[in-house]
Amino acid sequence: MKEMLVKILNIYYTRACLRNCSFVEGGSVICMEGTLMIRVAIVEDDELYITQLQQYLQDYQKEYGEDLDVKIYRDGDGITANYKAQHDIILMDIQMEFVDGMTAAEEIRQKDTEVIIMFITNMPQYAIRGYEVGALDYILKPVTYFAFTQKFGRAVARIKKKSKKFIVVQVKGGVHRMDVSSIYYIESQAHNLIYHTKDGIFVSSGTMKQAEEALNGMNFSRGNKGYLINLEHVEGVLDKCAVIKGEKLLLSRPRTNAFMQDLTRYWSEVK
Repeated sequence: MKEMLVKILNIYYTRACLRNCSFVEGGSVICMEGTLMIRVAIVEDDELYITQLQQYLQDYQKEYGEDLDVKIYRDGDGITANYKAQHDIILMDIQMEFVDGMTAAEEIRQKDTEVIIMFITNMPQYAIRGYEVGALDYILKPVTYFAFTQKFGRAVARIKKKSKKFIVVQVKGGVHRMDVSSIYYIESQAHNLIYHTKDGIFVSSGTMKQAEEALNGMNFSRGNKGYLINLEHVEGVLDKCAVIKGEKLLLSRPRTNAFMQDLTRYWSEVK
């Protein structure tokens, strides 16, 4: 089964992406798409800080196993010229000779609402203006490695949270690839799993235990022994039922408390 799925997956993914897939007993495969390599820009006109930040990023890669692609710009105009949303994280100095970091950030934000901007500066008084351009954080100079890893790690975690994940499941006549976020809930009937998604209903062989293993850590929770519910689509809980796209799924008494804890945690994280 695994060998057959690998052959089919090669249609969809490069081998580099297949390294980000995990196989689950029962014929499911979880693959991550999106930001496989994190693209980092350093915008800094001080060579000493450029060297330091490059070394910190190299050390971070080794320590945390991340794959970083780093590009250097020595002034704000270097990154704003022909900017095409080509970076995931920008480490931006504020005081630079030609175009300062705040002006560059304002120009970038007009073209790219998703990139994470972090200011590296000895001027904390710019904090309020930084929030106006959606800066994630500030790192004050002189920069220590500990402070850098704490704040850079927060940016990396945010990017990973945005990365798309896909599940590939065996269905009658072949396999089907679906975005995990498109799944409303999974229903267990006999020896089949019924995937209720925004693209329709898909039936696969397998057990609820296998589905839970495949989707572990992806904000799914058991409402009862027959339902695995995507918390992303829960609109509320009414009359002991989870409401998903207007449909009510009964919560069993033994699982209600755990489900409500999972839901409360998820809602607090996505505020």
